[in-house]
Amino acid sequence: MIVGLLFALLVAVSLGALTYAILEPRLQTEKNARSRLGLYKQSESEANAKRVARDRLQEVAKRRKSIQSSLDELDGKQRARNRHTRNLSIERRMTQAGLKLSMRSFVLASIGLGFVMMLVTLIMGAPLLLAVGLGFVGGFGVPRWALTFLRKRRQKKFTEEFANAVDVVVRGIRSGLPLNDTLRMVAFETPEPVRSEFARVVEGLQMGLSMTEAVERLYQNMPLPETNFFAIVVSIQSQAGGNLGEALSNLSRVLRERKRMKGKIQAMSMEAKASGAIIGALPFIVGFLVYLTSPDYISILFTTSMGNVVLACAGFWMSIGVMVMRNMINFDF
Repeated sequence: MIVGLLFALLVAVSLGALTYAILEPRLQTEKNARSRLGLYKQSESEANAKRVARDRLQEVAKRRKSIQSSLDELDGKQRARNRHTRNLSIERRMTQAGLKLSMRSFVLASIGLGFVMMLVTLIMGAPLLLAVGLGFVGGFGVPRWALTFLRKRRQKKFTEEFANAVDVVVRGIRSGLPLNDTLRMVAFETPEPVRSEFARVVEGLQMGLSMTEAVERLYQNMPLPETNFFAIVVSIQSQAGGNLGEALSNLSRVLRERKRMKGKIQAMSMEAKASGAIIGALPFIVGFLVYLTSPDYISILFTTSMGNVVLACAGFWMSIGVMVMRNMINFDF
């Protein structure tokens, strides 16, 4: 019995060894094939990963180049806009000030004012040089100062009403009206000077200008940070799409916050402005009081050439001091 079992075991082992000897080359071949296939797949995956990484780097570089070119283009446009809004002609300043005068009328009025001031100064017995200087100031400086004053006052009124005009545009867009109709509503329902400026935008749209060009004209006619923000928002939304009502609503909130902050800063700087005004007016007040009490003592400044030189030097240095104080207490927004 035991002998039979041993014989059977030996037979089984022999058959297994024979089977392994026969199948081992094939198994080794399949193993090598699987190993080569794994190495091929690994090399292919690495090549794909390198290709994907290379494509991703190229895409990032291309996007970076596109963004840089866009930024350069925007920077160039902004510089051109700044040059256009800074180097203003007299006609453009009169338009921004709301004056309906021709250049000829402005020049004639300036010459007439300068001649009158020179004539009055000569009648009062002042020297010819002083009269000519005051005539030049009256003909060249005073009209331009008045034009700048009227321009800034109109821009201030525009800033106070511009946030309300943006709110009208937002409500119109949210109610389903197109942007052209909302701008037309602003041009008819808002007070001056917002009404006239938006009327020009509507006229530009009716003449065939695009929305971007029309709002750009608004910034050119009223060069303020608020109109610049409005032009940028409308231009971006018209080109890229999106929720224009939400963007203009955020812009309206920003404009109101700017207005509130500007009021706070002006309130905090009123003490410094009052001090500067008192210091600037003090020499004139003292000179007038001295003239009332001792006119012969101070008349030397007006009747002698040396006195005129002293007055000119004092006026020059006082102008510098006033400009320094003005720059110290004025803030840009």
